Amino acid sequence: MSAAHTPPRTPTPAPAPTPPTPTRTSAATKVSAPAGRGGARTERLKRPGAYVLLSLGLLLMATPFLWMALSAFKTDRELRASPPVWIPTEWTLDHFTQLLDRLDLPLHFFNSVVVAVLVTVSNLVFCSMLGYALAKLRFAGRNKVFALVLGALMVPGNLMLLPLFVLMSKLQLIDSYAGLVLPFAAGAFGVFLMRQFMLSVPDELLEAARLDGAGEWYIFWRIVMPLVKPALATLAILTFLSSWNNFVWPLIATNDPHKYTLPVALATFATDPNQSAGSNGMLMAGSFLIVLPVLLVFLVLQRYFTQGIATAGLK
Repeated sequence: MSAAHTPPRTPTPAPAPTPPTPTRTSAATKVSAPAGRGGARTERLKRPGAYVLLSLGLLLMATPFLWMALSAFKTDRELRASPPVWIPTEWTLDHFTQLLDRLDLPLHFFNSVVVAVLVTVSNLVFCSMLGYALAKLRFAGRNKVFALVLGALMVPGNLMLLPLFVLMSKLQLIDSYAGLVLPFAAGAFGVFLMRQFMLSVPDELLEAARLDGAGEWYIFWRIVMPLVKPALATLAILTFLSSWNNFVWPLIATNDPHKYTLPVALATFATDPNQSAGSNGMLMAGSFLIVLPVLLVFLVLQRYFTQGIATAGLK
């Protein structure tokens, strides 16, 4: 039996290669490329100009502070010199020693430190607690409470001086640390800042902690608070700065000179003709001492401050 005859297969011809389509460059494309390079060159040319402009603005803002700081170490002759002498040729500490002799500077400095630290700590605790409640907890009237916080931001601070003074008088807290601290123990701005920052904390993280059996206090102190350190640093700097430089309320709420804060004591010293006659150098030295603690606090917390300002309220 013979094998079946299989007809030969006809090879399938390979498809002819498709010729490449020529790319047409439009006139707009030809023009856009040089324009893009020109725009980059323009941006590079603009940057030095922006740096120069910002540097001039910084110098303009820092000039009064530099003049005050340098004048604190000048002699009386250089303070009265015309034209003015910027950098002292004879550095002296006489103005600081004279200020210590005429003014109980350590006592007033201690008063300012106590009041500013207590106000800052109380704001960090209470504002973060209320901010957490408004951001992460569900309760009746939450939106109304937040609207009340926003309304408090619109009330001028000087408008509250008289009601606060009457309240502190009724509570017999005039001439006391409590009378200086309690009216500013929690601020509307701090609540708003912490609430906006805590909105960026993932809800899934908190729900996972609740499923593991963690309570709200544990979640707040051990999970949320470490995540909002930039906001805490920002609030600490702003609150400390505001409390340290506060002048009107300590002036109203204190009659005893032993309870004067440093700004009030220095202003009282400057307006007393028996004490401040010819004391421009001492006033410069006192102003330098007022600014120095705030500057040190800002330098320590600068990294957290800039991060908190940049990331707060993104959600």
